[in-house]
Formats: sequence, structure tokens, C-alpha cells
Amino acid sequence: MVVGRVTESFDVTEQKATSIFADYPNITVVPAKVASLDYSSKCVRLDGGGVVLFKKLCIATGALPKMQFESDFVFAIRDTETVETFQRRLKDAKRIVIVGNGGIATELVYGLRSVDIIWAVKHSSISATFFDAGAGQFFLPELMQPSHDNEATAMKRLKYTTDSPAVDTAASPSVTGSALGPDWSTNIEIKGAAMGRHVRVVYGVELDAIVSPANLRGSQSTTTPLPTDFEEKQEWNVYVKLSNGEIYGCDLIVSAIGVDPNSEPWTNGNATLKVASDGGLEVNEQMETNLPGVYAAGDVCTTGWSPAPHWMQMRLWTQARQMGAYAARCMAASSPMQLDICFDIFTHVTSFFGLKVILLGKYNGQGLGAGCHALLRVQNGEEYVKVLVEDGRVHGAVLIGETDLEETLENLILNQTDISHIEDGLLDPSVDIEDYFD
Repeated sequence: MVVGRVTESFDVTEQKATSIFADYPNITVVPAKVASLDYSSKCVRLDGGGVVLFKKLCIATGALPKMQFESDFVFAIRDTETVETFQRRLKDAKRIVIVGNGGIATELVYGLRSVDIIWAVKHSSISATFFDAGAGQFFLPELMQPSHDNEATAMKRLKYTTDSPAVDTAASPSVTGSALGPDWSTNIEIKGAAMGRHVRVVYGVELDAIVSPANLRGSQSTTTPLPTDFEEKQEWNVYVKLSNGEIYGCDLIVSAIGVDPNSEPWTNGNATLKVASDGGLEVNEQMETNLPGVYAAGDVCTTGWSPAPHWMQMRLWTQARQMGAYAARCMAASSPMQLDICFDIFTHVTSFFGLKVILLGKYNGQGLGAGCHALLRVQNGEEYVKVLVEDGRVHGAVLIGETDLEETLENLILNQTDISHIEDGLLDPSVDIEDYFD
């Protein structure tokens, strides 16, 4: 039995769910919310009194966005349904505030059209979850472009939509759709009501308070001036006060400050699942929890084994999918599985600011010593390559653009090949580095 959200989303009505999985007679879809896990009876209890028995169980309920403030004007994007709701709410918006500096925030700032954006980040550079300040600087010219049209591209995976009634509340953790994949913004229009698109990035700040128009008037506080090309309104729906004291009015606030594992439903009842310090369900190398026959995969789990030197857990869609596939094999196996190759090295492939992005190994120097140094190759607007080297060996890389270096660098990290003799020419574009390692 698998309980969770799927990357290929399905209708929550049983009729359509049955048709989607008609070719899989051993799959039964039960559209319901989990109340608790009753391990002694080997069953999952559902809201409304239903019970589902299991021999083996895989928990894949993902994560929920962190919400610092609750308000009708604070929005978190976490799944396909909240994206659709966000599209509707955005149509009447002329200015939004985005708080956060990870993948969702980065994709939104680039993809939004016809709306002014205040981007509040707690770091000194943009997209710091994935990139150093140099890469952030590389992306800035693209960020400030007036608009971006989403080109129609082929979807790389099946994608089903829901026929359930849309919920237009800003945050509704009880109503969830399918998980967002790396192509969630492909072929969709995310458009506001402004005449153009302008971006102000406010660095080194967090959201300090949300202020209603009435409270702002009563406080005698004034909003922070913006350039004249930003649209203004006599009164905004809501105001944000940042930790540096600046105040901005807006129509919507997007909170993109990270996620927490959605493990709470599974710690109710008589189950004694081991919960890690970050709130995830701890799993061993077989993706099994401390309860025999109960597995977990994706954002809801936390790996409890000693990782390979160049792998780390991050709550990303690509990694969650790898975990889910491996967990399925472990559940079906008659004997313990060897840890999958996907856990040998951290890899993440995505797209930011219209450019291909590949992250390998300890791409930001995570856990490396003072002797670590970076090899750089930068071509403005085309590519940004950073390779992290320590003791003559490659430990991580950031590849932006069509670099064609991913396979070679992945092998160098996995094999820990000594590159001391060719380090100075490793990123020379006139040299085919594959010739060194035939």
C-alpha cells in the first residue's frame, strides 16, 4: 500500500481514478485523508471512519510549506491545485511580494508576467539555496528583463488534473493535489494585471510583519519609495514590513521559505514511528522505518544512514522520485537491496532563468575543507561553470547552460580521479577533457 501524493496527478473522484489506472488491476485508488496509522492492526484509519488494511505500507505524503504568517493574502505554492488557484488570484494583481530564495521563488520571479515584484531574500545574493554569489550575479541580467513568454514545450511526463472543486483560500493544508515536478511552470500563463513587469530585490531581510491597510493608516508609517516605473495604488490589499524596516504594499504575498515533512498524520494513533530532528520519518537503507513493513519515501522521510561522500538529502522533486522508485523495489524484494546508485552522488537537473542547470556532488562546497577551491568558466548570458576541487580531486560542480560537461564531471566525482596534472586546463573550452580520461 502506498499513501501519498503522486507526480502524475489524478482526479480525486473514484470514477476517473479508476479509469486512469485501468491498465493496472492491482492498483486501487482510495481518495481520502489519513487520520492515523494503527500498526498493531496493520491498517490505516481514514477520516470519516474508513479503514485500509496493509501488509506493507509506503508513506509518501510529501511536505507542507512553512507558513510564517496566516492571511487571506499570503499564498504558498506546493502542488498543482495551488498553482491553479494562484493563477486566478494573480489575474487582478498589480504587485506581489515574494519571500524566499529557493527554487519556487526563483522560478516564480522569472516566470511572472504583467506584475511588479518585490523579492525579499535573506541572503546577500539571489537563489542562494542553489548558487553562490557569482552565479547569482550571472543571473541578474535575465532577472531584470521586462517580461518572459513561456514557450510551448513538450511535457516530459504524464500530467493529470483534478476535477475537485478549487479552493481559493490562500493556504489550505487539508486540500492537496499532486506534487510539482520540474516542469510545473511549462505551458502555463502566470500573468497579473499590471502594464509591465518590474523587479526589486531586497537583500538580507526576512518578513517581519503583515500589516492591514487600517493598521498602516493608524500607525502613521509610510511605505518605502519605489522607482516611478512601478505601478502604484492609493491603497493595497496588504502591506509587508521587512526586518530592515522597509514597508511595501501589494496585492498578494507568496511565502516560499521552505517546507516541513508532512509526517504528523502518521504519528497519531498507536504507531511509534521514529521521527528525525527535522520532522521527517527516519528510514534505513531499505527506505524502511523503525516499524517493520512500513516504508517512507520523498519529502516526508529523512535518511538515517551514513551517506556517500558526495550525496546529501535535499527535499527536491527529482530526489523524491528516485526515493519512491527505490522504495518500491525494496518493498517487492525478497531480500535486502543494495543501495541504489542514485545515492552515490547528488545530482539535480532543472532550469532557471531559461537556462539548463545541473548540480553535482557537493556543488556549493558543503562539508569541504579550507583547501577547497573553485575553477570557473563564465560566458555572460551563455554559461556559468564552477568546479570545486580539493586535494587534486573534483568534489562538486555547478553547470549552467549547455556546457556538455556533466558526464565527465560526474565520473570524475564518482571515481575521485586525480586531476592535479591537468587542473589548469580542465575548463579550457579548446580542450576536450574526455581525451584525458579515455
